[in-house]
Amino acid sequence: MCGITGYFQLNGPAKPDDELLRRMVGILNHRGPDEFGAYLDPRCALGQARLSIIDLSTGQQPLCNEDGKLWIVFNGEIYNYVELRPELEKLGHKFRTHSDTEVIVHAFEQWGKECVKRFNGQFAFVIYNSQEKSLFIVRDRLGVRPIFYTIHNGRFYFASEIKSIFCDTTIPRRIDYKGLDEIFTWWTTAPPRTAFEGINELEAGTYIEIKDGKIISGRYWQMDFPEQFDNKRSLDSWAEELHALLVDSVRLRLRADVPVGAYLSGGLDSSATTALIKHFTTNVVETFSIAFHDKAYDESEYQNEMARYLGTNHHQISCSYKDIAEAFPSVIWHTERPILRTAPTPLYMLSRLVRQTNFKVVLTGEGSDEMLGGYDLFKETIIRRFWAKDPDSKWRPMLLTKLYPTLPLSQAKARFYLETFYKAGLSEFDKYYYSHMPRINTTTKIKEFYSDDTKSRIGDYDSLGAFARNLPEAFFRWHHLARAQFLEARSLLSGYLLSSQGDRVTAANSVEGRFPFLDHRVAEFAATIPPKYKIFGLKEKFVLKKAMRNELPADILKRVKQPYMAPDSNSFFQADSPEYIKETVSAESIAKTGIFKPEYVGKLVEKCGKLSHAHLSFKDNMSFIGILSTQLLVDRYIDNYRPAPPLGRDKFKTWHENAG
Repeated sequence: MCGITGYFQLNGPAKPDDELLRRMVGILNHRGPDEFGAYLDPRCALGQARLSIIDLSTGQQPLCNEDGKLWIVFNGEIYNYVELRPELEKLGHKFRTHSDTEVIVHAFEQWGKECVKRFNGQFAFVIYNSQEKSLFIVRDRLGVRPIFYTIHNGRFYFASEIKSIFCDTTIPRRIDYKGLDEIFTWWTTAPPRTAFEGINELEAGTYIEIKDGKIISGRYWQMDFPEQFDNKRSLDSWAEELHALLVDSVRLRLRADVPVGAYLSGGLDSSATTALIKHFTTNVVETFSIAFHDKAYDESEYQNEMARYLGTNHHQISCSYKDIAEAFPSVIWHTERPILRTAPTPLYMLSRLVRQTNFKVVLTGEGSDEMLGGYDLFKETIIRRFWAKDPDSKWRPMLLTKLYPTLPLSQAKARFYLETFYKAGLSEFDKYYYSHMPRINTTTKIKEFYSDDTKSRIGDYDSLGAFARNLPEAFFRWHHLARAQFLEARSLLSGYLLSSQGDRVTAANSVEGRFPFLDHRVAEFAATIPPKYKIFGLKEKFVLKKAMRNELPADILKRVKQPYMAPDSNSFFQADSPEYIKETVSAESIAKTGIFKPEYVGKLVEKCGKLSHAHLSFKDNMSFIGILSTQLLVDRYIDNYRPAPPLGRDKFKTWHENAG
C-alpha cells in the first residue's frame, strides 16, 4: 500500500513544478514512509510515498518498462503477479525487478487497458505514456484503494487522498453541499461526487483515459446477479466451493516480503479469515483486536476465546470514551469527509497498535456481510417484503423483534416502534432503495439541523437518487436480496467501510488491510449462491457457517452477529473530555460555519450532555457525530488548511526527470 499523486498538463508542455510535487508526496508520507519517488517531464508529474511490502530492495516507483515509454505509480497489491509474470516473459517482456508493479507495466504494454481484468488485487494506479502523452487511471473492482482527481487551470490532478491535491493552494477548497446531503442520506457520496466541490472520486471498477485532448471514462467490472438461481445444487456443494475459494484467496493475500497478521474481532468473519491463515503456516499467527471500556460494545470475551482456540499471539488495545474523543479530529483529517459514527476511531487506534508491533499488513473479514448476507438490513428487507403481502397482519411485523434482542418486547412498545418506523414505504417495491429505507430514515434526521442557507444551496437536489445512475439493466428483475446486496456494495462498502473505516484509518498508521472476502472470484461466486442459503430462515451467512464448520467452534458458528460499533456521543460529554469539543459545537462556531442552525444544535448538545452516561437514540447519535465531524472538516480543510512543506530532493529514493 502506498500514496500516489501527480498531475498531467492537458494543454501541452509546461515548466515542471517539482516543488509542488514534493509537497504532494510529502503530505502522503503516512501512507508510505519507507521510500519516496518522483518522475517529471513538461507534460506529467508522478509521485509516490511507498510502504515497502513486496520486493523491498528493487520495487521503487515510479517505474518504467524496458524502453522508458510507460511510467507507473501504483497503490495496492496485485496478488496474482507471480502467475502473470511467466506468461509475460514468454511473450518477450524483460523484467529487472521482482515487484508486482512491474508486472502491471508489462501487462498494460501487452494487453492495454484490458489488462485490469486479469488482475486479482486491490489497486489504484496511474500509467503515463511519455511518447503518446497520454494518461490511464484505474481503480480496483470493489473500491478497496482510493483515487481522487480534479481539473484546474489546464491541469488534471490526481492523488490517493484529497489533501495532496489541495497542496496546490490555487485549487478552491469548498464544501459540496450536495455531497454533504448525500452523506447525510447514504453515509457516503456517490462517485464522482465528494464532500468537496470540484474534487472527484474515481468509482470502483472504472477507469479514465486522457489521450489526444479527450477524457474518456469506462467501466470494466461491477457486481452481477442471476435472474434465476440454481436451487437444485446442494448446500454442501455451495459451501465446499466457497471454502475452496476462500482458502485460495487467503493464500494469495499472504504474499508479502514482510510479516502478515490478522484482525480478530471474535465474530465469524475475522475468525474464519484467521483460521484459514493456519492452512499456510506453522508459525504462530499474530492477531489484533479492540476492547472497549463500555461493556455494551465490548467483545473481548469472544476475541480471547478465539485467540485461545486458534493458538494465536493476541494483541489487544483498550478503548475508552476519552480515547475516542481525543483521536476523533485526527480521524476526520484522514477520512476527508464527515462521518456519522465514531466507529473509525477505534480502528485508527487499532492500526496504530499493529504498526507499533512492527507489522505492516493485516488480513480482515471485511466484505463477508455484503457478499454473503450478514447485515440486519438484508433480513429486514426479507421480513418487510413478507410483511407487505399482508400489511395489516399483527404477527408478521413482530418477526423483526427476532433481529433485535434489546428491542422492548411489550406488545404496545414493539407494535408502536415497528409500525412507525419499519412500515414506512412498506409496499414501495419500485424504489431502487427499498431495502435501505429504514437506514435512510434514521440517517436523514440530521437534515433537520440544516441552516436556511444550506437548504438553499442544496435546492431540489435528489440525494435519494444518487446511486440510481447506471443501475444494471436487469436490476429490478433480480431477487430483492440481490438488489439490497448490490446497493450496499456500491454505497456503504466502497464509500464508508473500505474508506473511512478501512483504507483511511489503516493508511493513517502506515498499515495495509487485505480482504479475502473481497477477492473478485469470491464476490462473483457469492452472487450466484441462492438467497435461501445466504439467509436461511433468519440465520445470516448460513452457507459460510456451513463452509467453516470443520474449522471453527460451534459457539462461534451459532453466535448471533453483533455489528461492530463504538460509543458515539457519550465519548464527548465526560468530565475529562477534550476542550476542543465545546468550541467546535458552540453557537459561535456553528454560526460561523453556516451549515447548521445554532439554536437547533444547541438543543441537541444540551440533550447529549444530560444523557452523557446513557445511550441516545441512533438518530440523535448520528446527528451529533455528523455535525461535529462536519465542523472539524471545515476547520481542517477550509478555514485552517496548511499544505505540507516540500520534501527535499535528498529524501527521494528515485528521481526521474525528463526535459521532454
